[in-house]
Amino acid sequence: MALIDLPLLMKDAVRGKRSAVTCALKCGNQCAFGPCNHSDNATFRDVASAALSRRTVLGGSTAALAIGLAGTQGALAAPAGSTGAAPAKPKTTAPNGSALEFEAIAPVDAAADEFTVPEGFEWRSVIRWGDPLFADAPEFDWDAQSAEAQKQQFGYNNDYTEIQEIPGSKGRRAVMFVNHEYTNENIMFPASLDEDEVIDIGMAAHGLTVVELERQNHNKPYTYVQGAPLNRRILLDDEFALTGPAAGSDLLKTVEDPEGRTVLGTLGNCAGGLTPWGTLLSGEENFHSYFVAPGTSEAEQRYGLRDAPTARGWEKKHARFDATGEGYENEPNRFGYIVEVDPFDPTSTPRKHTALGRFKHEGANVIIAEDGRAVAYSGDDERFDYLYKFVSRDTYVEGDREHNMTLLENGDLYVAKFTGNSPAAEIDGSGELPSDGAFDGSGEWLPLLLDGESAVEGFSVEEVLVHTRLAADAVGPTKMDRCEDVEPSLHSRRVYVACTNNSNRGVEGYAAPDETNPRTENRDGHIVEIDEQGDQTSTTFAWNLLMVCGDPAQGDQTYFSGFPVDQVSPVSCPDNLAFDAVGNLWISTDGQPSGIGYNDGLFRVTLEGDARGRVEQFLSVPRDGETCGPIIRDEDRTAFVSVQHPGEDGSFEEQFSFFPDYDGKGPRPTVVQVMPSKPGRGLGR
Repeated sequence: MALIDLPLLMKDAVRGKRSAVTCALKCGNQCAFGPCNHSDNATFRDVASAALSRRTVLGGSTAALAIGLAGTQGALAAPAGSTGAAPAKPKTTAPNGSALEFEAIAPVDAAADEFTVPEGFEWRSVIRWGDPLFADAPEFDWDAQSAEAQKQQFGYNNDYTEIQEIPGSKGRRAVMFVNHEYTNENIMFPASLDEDEVIDIGMAAHGLTVVELERQNHNKPYTYVQGAPLNRRILLDDEFALTGPAAGSDLLKTVEDPEGRTVLGTLGNCAGGLTPWGTLLSGEENFHSYFVAPGTSEAEQRYGLRDAPTARGWEKKHARFDATGEGYENEPNRFGYIVEVDPFDPTSTPRKHTALGRFKHEGANVIIAEDGRAVAYSGDDERFDYLYKFVSRDTYVEGDREHNMTLLENGDLYVAKFTGNSPAAEIDGSGELPSDGAFDGSGEWLPLLLDGESAVEGFSVEEVLVHTRLAADAVGPTKMDRCEDVEPSLHSRRVYVACTNNSNRGVEGYAAPDETNPRTENRDGHIVEIDEQGDQTSTTFAWNLLMVCGDPAQGDQTYFSGFPVDQVSPVSCPDNLAFDAVGNLWISTDGQPSGIGYNDGLFRVTLEGDARGRVEQFLSVPRDGETCGPIIRDEDRTAFVSVQHPGEDGSFEEQFSFFPDYDGKGPRPTVVQVMPSKPGRGLGR
């Protein structure tokens, strides 16, 4: 018998990009139950009075970029063979003066269990699920797992990843932060394992990890340091402090926390962001799938909470995951926030910031505005949900880390409304470019919380921040095609939004296509570029679509800012975004296998000049895997990705992937470094 109840997968009901297993375990089959957003706020096709100005908004930022460092552990893998046609123009001078020159790889067939990199590059494991973190932690053993061991080991399904140099280390030491999104017990454990032990190990495999890295010099790879002082696992029984206006609210109190200020653990962590003051942010996304709840209130329904057994069954052993029980009704309200962690202080208490609102946060990314306030952008990763912006009340003070760590506790919260500038008849759901030659228009940030007061009629401040989706519904923002990662560029100050896909766009009973989301049954997703014209605190903006994704060779209707579609790498389902040292955009994907039929990968996109819109594939991850947490250090010609859920559709007895060790045991989610090949480096750990 399977450890996860496979009938719950509802395979016939699953639509779109993901496998049925991923749908069940990552988001609790939310697709099968339909979007949570049933509000009647319109989609927007208003004719704007002026087209978007594409000018680059120049200017420095007081936000400091983290210094990227590399690491390795495990076997070296040579580039493997691939299938599909290479881009028509695969090798060009790296854009914007980048030192990271490579020949774009051909797309790799979705059945291939290999990690593919360009010629002249190699890949290494930095850290894998189960690797021991502490001096006395046991080595990972597929056949002798335990909860106590897992608490001392690297967690499962690594997603958001960030690396910062340790001050004073002269580039030789770094600290890496990683979050762990969810678990797949069916490929982690044999079916014979005791149910209580499955629950305990699965819970211990969630959470967050901080781990130190080291290297000999800038030309050598990094290894993780077992037993290092900063190494830390943050688990589901660790305390998190609630901050901001909703902390202490009656909506957040439970029988175990009558003050409503301390939460145990974090769930469903997806993307994140590095703050200018050196802390890490992590977004609590699909928390709803861990709880049984009555599912009768408007708020519960809006967040996808249901009165049904969960896939993992934690509610059988731990009362707090059963919100139908007396005293636990508010437990789900304590998840869905942005978490902030200080990686340089292993004794610090992580915090959940209520001021940024509660929804299915993909992540949050911060830039310092011209007036010194911190501005954080965040997407709500569900079909037909919204894009948000937070502007801090207080201003950033260079060098005052203690003060800066309070900036996300109070401020204004907004949600985005987009308006297109093309006639409605030209946005017909095909994805065909309108007559003015661009998908573009204007937009406004609609206030939800302003100057410490609710800006939504009928909602208190606490209700805005705990039931943020309902408050946003009331003001009429634009329903988006799953806005996931939202990244402001520190070079141009423009903001980029990855809209992964939306299989229900334009389907009967759901929102029609609009110029910001122009395709019916949007299988492949798109990327929105926002220009706030030099003022991150502005309540208005211009926007355009940088790209409408897909594979032109398969006949998909695509758009790449005017760049020839026969000269791009096919790309589908953009998820996480990152920038290199010179400002080029990088995209990691989640869903290409059932979109365009290729394994997910990492892609570079040129943003400026005649080659704007050119897409070049840098790497491809193994079968069933998702590409997460990209870190680009082009000055060192190196990049990192987190490979999540390789071999997702297998079982412990019949594994579908053996990445990264290829030892016949099974797949281990892994943080990977890609770097130039060095003759004579050798293999091994």
